[in-house]
Amino acid sequence: MTASQPAPPPADGLYYRACNLCEAICGLQLTVKDGAVVDVRGDPDDPLSQGHICPKGAVIADIHTDPDRLKRPLRRDGDTWTEIDWDTALDEVAARLREVQAKHGPDSVAVYQGNPSVHNSGTLLSAGGFVRALGSRSRYSATSMDQLPHHFAAAEMFGHPLLLPIPDIDRTDYFLMLGANPLASNGSIMTAPGMRGRLKAVRERGGKVVLLDPRRTESADSADEHHFIRPGSDALFLLALLNVVFAEKLDKPGRLIEFTDGLEQLKTAAEAFTPQRVERATGVDAATIRRLAREFATAPRAVAYGRIGLSLQAFGGLCQWLLNALNLVTGNLDREGGAMWPRPAFDLLMRAKKGQTYHRRWRSRVRGLPEFDGELPVAALAEEFLTPGEGQLRAFVTIAGNPVLSTPDGEKLDQALSGAEFMVSIDPYLNATTRRADYILPPAVGLETRHYDVIFHHFAVRNTARISDPIFPIAENQRYDYQIFEGLRQRLSGETGTAPDERLELGLKHGPRQTSLTELRAAPHGVDYGPLEPCLPERLLTADGRINAAPTPMLTDLPRLEASLSADVPELVLIGRRQLRSNNSWMHNVPRLMRGPDRCTLMLNVVDAARLGITDGQPVEVRSRVGAVTVQAEVTDTLMLGVVSLPHGFGHGKAGVRLGVAQAHAGASLNDLTDPEFLDELTGNTAASGVPVTLKAVRAVGESAAD
Repeated sequence: MTASQPAPPPADGLYYRACNLCEAICGLQLTVKDGAVVDVRGDPDDPLSQGHICPKGAVIADIHTDPDRLKRPLRRDGDTWTEIDWDTALDEVAARLREVQAKHGPDSVAVYQGNPSVHNSGTLLSAGGFVRALGSRSRYSATSMDQLPHHFAAAEMFGHPLLLPIPDIDRTDYFLMLGANPLASNGSIMTAPGMRGRLKAVRERGGKVVLLDPRRTESADSADEHHFIRPGSDALFLLALLNVVFAEKLDKPGRLIEFTDGLEQLKTAAEAFTPQRVERATGVDAATIRRLAREFATAPRAVAYGRIGLSLQAFGGLCQWLLNALNLVTGNLDREGGAMWPRPAFDLLMRAKKGQTYHRRWRSRVRGLPEFDGELPVAALAEEFLTPGEGQLRAFVTIAGNPVLSTPDGEKLDQALSGAEFMVSIDPYLNATTRRADYILPPAVGLETRHYDVIFHHFAVRNTARISDPIFPIAENQRYDYQIFEGLRQRLSGETGTAPDERLELGLKHGPRQTSLTELRAAPHGVDYGPLEPCLPERLLTADGRINAAPTPMLTDLPRLEASLSADVPELVLIGRRQLRSNNSWMHNVPRLMRGPDRCTLMLNVVDAARLGITDGQPVEVRSRVGAVTVQAEVTDTLMLGVVSLPHGFGHGKAGVRLGVAQAHAGASLNDLTDPEFLDELTGNTAASGVPVTLKAVRAVGESAAD
């Protein structure tokens, strides 16, 4: 194929693939006519999504045709960008990386992997070879701005960061949610498309759905009960539930007791946290706590689930431990309708070893923040660039990420990157972060790529599998993500890696389903392997093959939680919010998703607004310890008193960004307010929820105090 011979368009007809724009991995049916997608709808025969589709999936073709998407390498020449050929780009990038490492050491180059890395199997299965060839321990990712507490608790209790218990939502009788909004997220660390229907089904079969959240979210409308809870207090609430369960002898771990240690220690830990003692700090009255504990423990089948609101707080690690513990002591772990483990066809745990250590093997240079699973907390990233001395970061590699908008104190990181000696981004866009790069290497995306959901089948509420083949061919001057990573790997190390398809084939062949890519292609709607099944103790990867119900790091962290009971409560705290029509910072350049009123607004309670003299629609300055932004106020009764909410992922108005639609809806970045010093000390995860802030009304130009 030459440049003068463009790749032929796909044939007219129907095509099926999984949507890779969020964790739900919904099956899509796409109609192609005259070389273009003319219709997208949910695939009714997909065994997991059963025809569900959200607004993101409906516009997946818009990403393919986005005029702002990059397709050829860019090199910075002063204040301008120049397109160059791939061999030149890869040669020059590898040479610059080697040059920095030769001068400052291998760890002087930092790597950041963003959320889309796990939504593209080519990146997921090939980026690691490049990172290993680079040989740097300065590795960061979106994990420590998101779900690190889940992985920390799983490693401590069950022996591996990926052994995350998943709610068996389709068979439960009592679904207790904390800090989760699955109607906006489509399920997160719970791959469950069509959550509105699934929650409705719980209630229709006589079950109950209860949500605790500082905001009355979209998911609250599908629940039997919603209770406000103060941000950052969920661990206290969960300990109080356990206190009631133990005190009233409602604990019944059943067969789990045969391979569980630490239950007595867990019981002792919960004794001090009575419902009366935590009600002021949580905002949930003691009678409600007792009632919910009894209902949960006596339901035929129950499951507790907590997501972003529990992870992005000062006690995230404790929260995820206590959620697992509640499911465990009530006998709702590894049983139908409780919290269970999928058995994916491509199983990343097949070769995992028992008894591995996953955290605190080294620490960051400046603050001594702990490593987890080979990565340092993103809260340390900016200071590692800005603090002089031996080991200072000098160069940066971003892979499918936008950390200037998605990590704490983004302005500080932006400042740090402006002074980096070298930066390269493997990314299809010129965004708030990649605009600082010296080179941008854009991979083919979406409908041009082959994709298998390696990660999300580990989080799914049903065991299924499907392969998504490309619909559109790429041009001669484009490259797939794995070709970019392999090109850099070969230039840095001289080694050749295994192609993603080969890795998939081997993993499927030797996995629990013993299948193949050929078999999956013969089932274009996906293969259904059935509901989740009990798998313990066989699947445990602790050294002794037993559940640890009371891990030492968690017990050691309890005095910090105890101290929060007597701590002063800030007048106002900030939380984020998720929106159905976006996924972090990377869906704001699609016109159809950005229609309608401004979505980057600051929600605040009507009583707080009246007290502060703020009216609906008025510009307000929001200020935290690290920065300030100005946004439009949205006065509502859906927020708890003393809580304000700003969506994350906005802030596209920086000079040099080439995202036409996103810039027209630039908004303000939540992470210009989040604080890199406000952390979950146990795990190192950023505490982006519960950040103390102040508000000040901003008067319009020409408006006087008398107006």
